[in-house]
Amino acid sequence: MEFQIRTPELGKALARVQGIVEKKTTMPILANVLIKSKGKDAITVSATDLEIGHTADYEAKVIKAGALTVDARALHSIVKALPEATVTIKQEANAWIVVASGKSRYRIVGMAAESFPTLPKLDDVPFFAVDPVMLRSALDRVLHAVSTDETRYNLTGVAVTHLPGGNIRLCATDGHRLALYERDIPGAVIPDGVIIPRKAIIEIKRMLDAGGDEARLGFVSTSIVFERGGVVLTARRVDGKFPDVEQVIPTSAKLTATFDRAALLAAIKRVALLVPDKGQGISVTLPTSEGEGEATLRSNNPDVGEAIEEVAVTLGMNGGKPGLVIGLNAAYLIDALGSLPEEKVSIDLIDELSPAVLRGATPDQKAVVMPMRVV
Repeated sequence: MEFQIRTPELGKALARVQGIVEKKTTMPILANVLIKSKGKDAITVSATDLEIGHTADYEAKVIKAGALTVDARALHSIVKALPEATVTIKQEANAWIVVASGKSRYRIVGMAAESFPTLPKLDDVPFFAVDPVMLRSALDRVLHAVSTDETRYNLTGVAVTHLPGGNIRLCATDGHRLALYERDIPGAVIPDGVIIPRKAIIEIKRMLDAGGDEARLGFVSTSIVFERGGVVLTARRVDGKFPDVEQVIPTSAKLTATFDRAALLAAIKRVALLVPDKGQGISVTLPTSEGEGEATLRSNNPDVGEAIEEVAVTLGMNGGKPGLVIGLNAAYLIDALGSLPEEKVSIDLIDELSPAVLRGATPDQKAVVMPMRVV
């Protein structure tokens, strides 16, 4: 195989797959990118780690048809450093790859294209259109709650559910917190038990940030397929059963504390400066009577000292304990408040041992944070 391509075009293609190619793997081919000719005027660039696959076409002058694989990171480093506007890539005997541009010439060890894993075919994918801006916003609202603990594999992604009323629910949890967002997506077809892996969500967000007009999403057998602007991402769905979130979210509240979201977020960040580590919490003390008042935020670090701050709150009571004190993880609160877009945020509470439910003015988004003991 031999082709010539604009250096920035190849640089863009390689940059897109850097988050997918494996750095350390027992299968060396997964560190490579597959480049195949597509007619006389285009090449197809693909990468996979067996969990996620990325494929896109790019304009190029194909001199000799064929396919090759080459180390994605090495080629990316070379292309970024090339001063010329075009680069020629040619496969020689024993899968050696020659990269030539101006007076620069490199020879890189390649591998047989036949050994590259097969990516899912898209012929029968039941795609449906999704609004890119809406999807980007929806993913931002739940991604922070996805578990990074591989021993709890069923929690390492975002669960997508088609609700009886027609809305689509996105939900994530790591067992200590939960984020939920509901939205109507006309034409969406969601099979039962879909969990999109965290790594796929991150790659989809990158594709959304890169621009383009329409976006499409589809599900086939054990995979998810996302396409935008000619770039196709395939990902293996998380194999596992997601918890029943209805059992986690309290359906009633005895106390409702309403804050200015920005003011509360800033106050928590300041008090959290003395929190020893991310696993520690802060205490939140509510007023002793209904109406407008002040909540007290407190953190304590035995090795450094303590931080105390008061923030304005409007308290509603429905049989709750006056002056309730609850311990909550500061990092979880910061993530949850950062995902809520409204100016006002309410925290629904039952007692100091029950989950805190954060929500905005609309019922389509909720964040749940489990209580913790604060010394």
